[in-house]
Amino acid sequence: MRVLGIDPGLTRCGVGVVEGVPGRLGRLVAYTVVRSEPDEDIAQRLLHLDRSLAALVAEHQPESVAVERVFSQHNARTVMGTAQASGVAILAGARAGLPVQTYTPSEVKAAVTGSGTADKAQVTSMVTRLLKLDAPPKPADAADAIAIAICHIWRGGTRARLQAAAQAAAVSAARSAARRSSR
Repeated sequence: MRVLGIDPGLTRCGVGVVEGVPGRLGRLVAYTVVRSEPDEDIAQRLLHLDRSLAALVAEHQPESVAVERVFSQHNARTVMGTAQASGVAILAGARAGLPVQTYTPSEVKAAVTGSGTADKAQVTSMVTRLLKLDAPPKPADAADAIAIAICHIWRGGTRARLQAAAQAAAVSAARSAARRSSR
């Protein structure tokens, strides 16, 4: 499974692409940070983020997109920008017809480090170790995006397969019921 992980942010939006399967070490495909200037018009910043994420989806052809869920912050202006960037990130996956899953920061930290209260240094260290990288991904936004992709592979991939199996079973049951009633 190839996942595009996104750590949404208006000034710095981390993006990481990881391939892997649940329970196994993955492989880093690519990572980057999409940047915009704080003094730039908000509409132009969001448009730049939208175009950049669309290009990354087209380039890397992920099977799904994982986005860190916006959480409460003390600075309302920061949380608004993060929420706007998150909406653009979710839209990028949906526009490409990909399944999109969101994860809280504590879910991502727990998946990668084993502790939902891990700090950024611990997350970066585990990402480096889990993917057997020569050096830690920088900046931290990129490492966080990679961690989100790993979290999805390990947690969301299993969740998505269970949902797909449940949907397939429901469709099969409905078809069987329809055949029985038409006899």
